[in-house]
Amino acid sequence: MDLLIDTNVVLDMFLEREPFVDMSRQVIALSIRCSNVHSFISASAVTDIYYISYKNLKDHQIVREKFKKLFKFVGVVAVTPENIHDAFALNWKDFEDSVQYSVAKSNNFDGIVTRNMQGFTDDEVKIFTPEEICAHIKNIFKE
Repeated sequence: MDLLIDTNVVLDMFLEREPFVDMSRQVIALSIRCSNVHSFISASAVTDIYYISYKNLKDHQIVREKFKKLFKFVGVVAVTPENIHDAFALNWKDFEDSVQYSVAKSNNFDGIVTRNMQGFTDDEVKIFTPEEICAHIKNIFKE
């Protein structure tokens, strides 16, 4: 199962945002615990996550260390010009969500994991909350 992890899930973990941090860690751990799960973030999310993390933590080295650990378990997928054009064509209120969706769709991902369910208004790619994906993985792979 290939999953795109949304920006908010990674930020919850990096910034230890309560009450979401524990579930976000579990989402990232899915790729570690289950060989059938492959997690990714989009290249555009990397810049957003870095900017917001640095703005909050005020330390480049800490942010870089967090990414270094993350990249051991989560891949980075490109954002293509086609993804950007497709995202604009969706005409969603939240452009960042439309880019994430377009990236997941073009890479044939099985789902997007996010806390921002209302931002995704198309149903070709399954949208999971962190709680839903952890339960789903447990059920299909019988961890």
